[in-house]
Amino acid sequence: MNYSGIKMATVLGFICVAIGAMGAHALKPHLTEYQIYIFEKGVQYHFYHTLALLAVGVYQASKADHTLLRRANNLFLAGIICFSGSLYLLACRDIIPFPVGWAGPVTPIGGVLFMAGWASVYWYARTQK
Repeated sequence: MNYSGIKMATVLGFICVAIGAMGAHALKPHLTEYQIYIFEKGVQYHFYHTLALLAVGVYQASKADHTLLRRANNLFLAGIICFSGSLYLLACRDIIPFPVGWAGPVTPIGGVLFMAGWASVYWYARTQK
């Protein structure tokens, strides 16, 4: 049985809650309303795709470990890093001591990675009888 997806989801879920709490309590006084919105959007997609990782991981552990499912997990992870990570950086750009303008073009790459992860799950389901 392969529990790597479940392990990855639990770590990412923990990190998501910690980042969300940090944004709500420590960063809120330092961010504009728009920056808070961007930060929360990052947390939202981070959490959605952590749940997707968990669902795929549970399925893998109980039924099947398949290349397309492993690929979906990796794409969801990369999407969280690129999409949510870039939004976290962009939202905090005024309080981070280094330039983060490069993160803007990374956000849509993360979105494409999310879509590719969902497509991998779809292709896996399509091959099953």
